[in-house]
Amino acid sequence: MSLAIPIQIQEQFIQKYATEPLMVRSPGRINLIGEHTDYNQGFVLPAAIDKAIYLGFAKNGLNQCRIYSLDYQEEASFFLDNIQPGGGWLTFIKGVTSTLIQKGHSVQGFDCIFGGDIPIGAGLSSSAALENGLGFGLNTLFGLGIDRLDLVKISQQAEHEFAGVKCGIMDMFASMMGKQDHAIRLDCRSLDYDYFPVTLGDCQFLLCDTQVSHTLADSAYNTRRQECQTGVDILRQHYPAINSLRDASMDELEQVKDILTGKVYARCAYVIQENLRLIASCEALENGDLDSFGKLLYGSHDGLSRSYEVSCTELDYLVELTRSLDFVLGARMMGGGFGGCTLNLVKKQEKETFITDISAAYLREFGRLPKFYEVQIQDGTSIWE
Repeated sequence: MSLAIPIQIQEQFIQKYATEPLMVRSPGRINLIGEHTDYNQGFVLPAAIDKAIYLGFAKNGLNQCRIYSLDYQEEASFFLDNIQPGGGWLTFIKGVTSTLIQKGHSVQGFDCIFGGDIPIGAGLSSSAALENGLGFGLNTLFGLGIDRLDLVKISQQAEHEFAGVKCGIMDMFASMMGKQDHAIRLDCRSLDYDYFPVTLGDCQFLLCDTQVSHTLADSAYNTRRQECQTGVDILRQHYPAINSLRDASMDELEQVKDILTGKVYARCAYVIQENLRLIASCEALENGDLDSFGKLLYGSHDGLSRSYEVSCTELDYLVELTRSLDFVLGARMMGGGFGGCTLNLVKKQEKETFITDISAAYLREFGRLPKFYEVQIQDGTSIWE
C-alpha cells in the first residue's frame, strides 16, 4: 500500500477545510471461490485486499455535505433535508447518508475527501469499499454506535435503493469484515461466518484483467437466477425440505434430471458442486494444501465455463494458458462473468515470467494487453492512523 494517497487526502483536507480529518481505510475484495452461489443461499469465500479507498472526514456545522473526489478531481455537495439519487460516484455517498438518516441516526453536515488505488472496473468492489468507508466514517464521526454487520446492511440497502443495483451482501461483507491473511467463509443464508487462514508461502495471488466487459452480464444473470429457481421448484415437489440449491444434493438432482428442461440441470449441478468445492477449499487452506486448493480453482472455472456458461473467450483463454505452466497452481474467472479478471495462484519467483508470457500470448490472440494486479489479504474497513 502506498502512503501517498492518504497523506495527500490529509494535506488537501487541511488546506481546504482548515482542520485535521478523521481518516478511514476501506478495502476492495477478491472472492477466492464460490461464484453465483450467493443468491442460491450457499457459501462464498471472499477476502479484503491491500487496495483500498481512503476517506477523510470532519463535521462542518452545516446542513450540507461537501464531498471532493481526489480520483476524479470533482467537487459536489448536497443538503441533508433533500437527498435525491443520482450523480455518478456521489450517489453511493448520498445513498449511505440517506439510509443512516432513514434509520433514525443523527447525521449532521460533514466534509469528506476520498481517493484510492482500487482499479475501477476490475471487479474488486470499489463501490462497496466507498459505501463501507462512508458509513464507518460517519458512524465514528458522530458516535452513532452502529455495529459492523449493520453497517454492511446499510451499504447494501444504499446500493439497492440509490444505485439501483440489487446486489448480494458479499462485497460489502468482505470489505467490512476482512481479516489479514484470512478468507471469510460466509453463509449467505444465515450470515454466519468463519475465518480460514490463507498462508501462501512461496506463492501469491495475481489478478489478470481481460480488459473486456460484455453486455451479456445483466440479462444472463437474471436468466441464471430463474433457471436455478426452476430447479428448486421441481426439486421441492419431490423433496419438500429443499428451499434452495444449498439444501440439495447431487443424488437428489439426478433423481429429477429427466424432468428438468433446457439448461436447468447443468445450472443446478454447478451450484451444488461449487458449494462442495468451497467447503473442500476451506479444508485445503486449513491444512496448507495449496496444490489441492489450486485444483479446486480450476474445477470452479470449468463449472462456470461449461455448466453455468458465464465465462467468455478471453477468460477461458487466460485460464487455459496457465494449465501448462508448472509454476501456476490454479486459476479461475472471478466475479459474475463475461469479462473482468482471472484469479491466479502463482509461485512468487515466477511472477515476472507469468506476466511476460501471458501478456505476449494475449496480445497475439486479442490484439491488446491484459492488466495485472498483485493482491495481498488485509484487514477490513478501519480507522487509518
